[in-house]
Amino acid sequence: MSEHTKFVRLIIAGEHAIFRHGLRRLLEAEPGLCILREIADGGAAVALVRELAPDILLLGLTQSKRPPIETLTKLAEHPNTTRTIVLTDRLDRDEVISAVQLGVAGVVLKDSPPEILFKSIRAVMGGEYWLGHERFATVATNFRKVEADRRRAKAFGLTKREIEIVRSVVAGYSNKEIAEQSAISENTVKSHLTHIFNKLGASNRVELALFAAHHRLIDTV
Repeated sequence: MSEHTKFVRLIIAGEHAIFRHGLRRLLEAEPGLCILREIADGGAAVALVRELAPDILLLGLTQSKRPPIETLTKLAEHPNTTRTIVLTDRLDRDEVISAVQLGVAGVVLKDSPPEILFKSIRAVMGGEYWLGHERFATVATNFRKVEADRRRAKAFGLTKREIEIVRSVVAGYSNKEIAEQSAISENTVKSHLTHIFNKLGASNRVELALFAAHHRLIDTV
C-alpha cells in the first residue's frame, strides 16, 4: 500500500468477546483498515469515539444491561465525524428501526459474507448508506417512506400465505428457497410479492422488512 494511502480507522464495540475478536481478525486481514480499539462497554465506546475520532464505529446490536441503542443515543447528542455501522442478526428488530432513526450510516447482517461488510465500509466512507445487502443514497428516505405507508394504512389485507412469504423474506430467503419451502413455483412467489408490495406500498425487500418490523407482521398468523 502506498504511504499516501489513507487508512480507515475503526473501533469495534460489542459485549461479546468472541464477536469482537473474530471481527478484529477479519478486518485486520483487509488492506487499508486500521483497528484502533475493541471494547465491550457502550459508555466507554462513546468516550473512545470522542477521544480518538475514528472514521467508523462498528457496533454489535445485542440484548444487554446497557443496550447499544443507549450508546447510539449518547453519540447523537454530541455530533461527530464518526460514521456508525451496526451489525445485527436480523433486520426486523425494533433496535434496527431505532438505530436508523438515530442516524447510523449502515446496518449489516451478522451472517453476511465478509465482502458485504467490506463493501458497507467502503460505501459509508464514500458518503453513502448501507442497509442489509444494498447501498443507498440515504437510509432516511426509505425509512420516511415506510413511516408514511404505516400512517396511512389501517388494514393491510395480507393473506395467511402472504404473511408467510413476508416472514421468509425477512429471514433472508430467496424466491427459489421460498418456492421450495411453500411447494409453489417461483413465478407464484413473485406474484405474491407483487401483491404484497402493492398492499404495503413497499418497493423492495428492505422496505418490506422495515415495514414488517414496525407492524410486527411476522408475529401475526
